[in-house]
Amino acid sequence: MIEEKHLQTLRQIYPLSEECAERLEIFVARLLEWQKKTNLVAPSTLDDIWSRHVADSLQCVALKQDTRTWLDIGSGGGFPGLVIAAVMAEHSNAEVSLVESLNKKTAFLRQTNRQMGAKAKVITSRIEDCYCLIKQPEVVTARALTSLPDLLDLCFPWLSQGATGLFHKGREYKEEIQDSRSLWEYDLIHHTSAISSESVILEIKNLKRKSG
Repeated sequence: MIEEKHLQTLRQIYPLSEECAERLEIFVARLLEWQKKTNLVAPSTLDDIWSRHVADSLQCVALKQDTRTWLDIGSGGGFPGLVIAAVMAEHSNAEVSLVESLNKKTAFLRQTNRQMGAKAKVITSRIEDCYCLIKQPEVVTARALTSLPDLLDLCFPWLSQGATGLFHKGREYKEEIQDSRSLWEYDLIHHTSAISSESVILEIKNLKRKSG
């Protein structure tokens, strides 16, 4: 069972059902097993995995509670993709796609997704090569993947067609926004992280390339 203090932290972010909490418990157990042979998250963060990774990822679902079609790119250790999949398993009309280029990590994602009883589609591919493989999502997520200017370039095919981006960013997010503004036009909402005062989730819509 998830320790009560961790469960309380999660439920302060989003009202998890008992079944969803069980899925997340399976996820974390599998991640800790795989971490011994494959580097899925920074080892220094393992002691705080429930807050630093799970609750942090859960913020995406809390921000977009009516969303049912999700795409997570650079899924790595499953944050936020498998956390979203754990919640969306309760909705028969939900579609969650996870894109990761490394075979070891997609093996972890597939096995954990199956053992949780979630329904995510895991795609082994470079992001640039997967545009034709994925249904247009409502929301695209990415966490600790790349700088914002590069991230917007990767997500342009989806965000320019109406998808919303939810991107976790750390203390240098203001500089990344400034760098991106020379190349891109977009609508932006800052969501202060409930987990870390130095972090935000950037909500980006209506992405357009600047001309000239």
